[in-house]
Amino acid sequence: RPKPKKAEDETVRRRSMRLQRAEPSGVPVPQMPAQPEAEEYPRVPPGPLSMLPEDQKENSKVTEEFLTMWTRISEVLPSAFLSRITGILMTRRYLASLNSMTLSADHVTKVVKARVCSMAIHPAESAVLVAAGDKLGQIGLWNVDCKTEEGTHVFIPHNYPVSCMHFSPANPAHLLSLSYDSLRCGDVTRAVFDEICRSEESFSSFDFLEENASTVIVGHWDGDVALVDVRTPGTAAELSANIGFKRTRTVHVHPVNKQYFVAAGSLDVCIYDVRYLKSKGNKPVSSLEGHTKSVASAYFSPVTGSRVVTVCADDKLRHNNNTGRWLTRFRAIWDPKQEDCFVVGSMARPRQIEIFRDTGKLLHSFYNVDYLGSVCSINVVHPTKNILVGGNSSGRLHVF
Repeated sequence: RPKPKKAEDETVRRRSMRLQRAEPSGVPVPQMPAQPEAEEYPRVPPGPLSMLPEDQKENSKVTEEFLTMWTRISEVLPSAFLSRITGILMTRRYLASLNSMTLSADHVTKVVKARVCSMAIHPAESAVLVAAGDKLGQIGLWNVDCKTEEGTHVFIPHNYPVSCMHFSPANPAHLLSLSYDSLRCGDVTRAVFDEICRSEESFSSFDFLEENASTVIVGHWDGDVALVDVRTPGTAAELSANIGFKRTRTVHVHPVNKQYFVAAGSLDVCIYDVRYLKSKGNKPVSSLEGHTKSVASAYFSPVTGSRVVTVCADDKLRHNNNTGRWLTRFRAIWDPKQEDCFVVGSMARPRQIEIFRDTGKLLHSFYNVDYLGSVCSINVVHPTKNILVGGNSSGRLHVF
């Protein structure tokens, strides 16, 4: 249809009262004062923090019982965790153990408020304790054996996403967590989140350099790595080294020869000798080439360290790991009980978690159409028991 002609005397465009923020009578509507963002998400100060759940201002009996449970199960460690597993299960026996693992309604719960960015599982065999770090800097701890809401407790020791977490291999009463600006140690015996290291440069991941967990290596998003001694006073790193990466997403120490670590970056996967690290000019011992897009993670196999599994955006292994921006990127992790098998999330439907041989052969898919309906980007496997935990983008954990 032909457009109507504009009136020549129309000089002012009509605007609704709503757009003019006025009542129909023409009286301006008073604007509500803007609520400061700090009230909704208070900043976490540097230094030690009391281990109190985010919804409590003082300790409660439920929290005390939970922290006591964590302390108790940390006193006795399974022998398989203290000394590296040397035997490899036969494939048939291993497959039988995978087929026996199931998911039920009691083993699915929302532990943190936002997207899961990291997880860790306590090595105790007497109880199942899982830690999850989310995008908002929160850490949720879930006693899976507790069937009530009192089984989950949420703490806020960080301001930014918790990208990496590990229970200490020397003392699982300590939970170390890493965010962009700080590395903290949650000590349940003192109910405190101590600050081990702080930096203006963004941290990405860390791993222990020794079995006694006294030193760690930390990766930076800008590509550097740092050496940190947890025993020294202050929050500065002992050494910062440029390894030539544009971005360092994960670092992982060799399980047998602790002087070696593998770093994964934008297109790079390289192995370095920590004994020869210096501020600049570091050359790798070995470079694992062939990646054509960004690499999300790289980990040594758990027993001998003779294998490295990487996850890359080029979808190798004929595996769809193109998660997009709303999901945490996949990280393939080795089953600590099996030298040649690793676990990784999947975009396949029905939603599932997959386990592969080092040859690329799919061994098993964990799925349940009733209780698993989302992508589990982050997964963790118990070091001695047949337990797998998958975390999704809404803070929900699924325990097989």
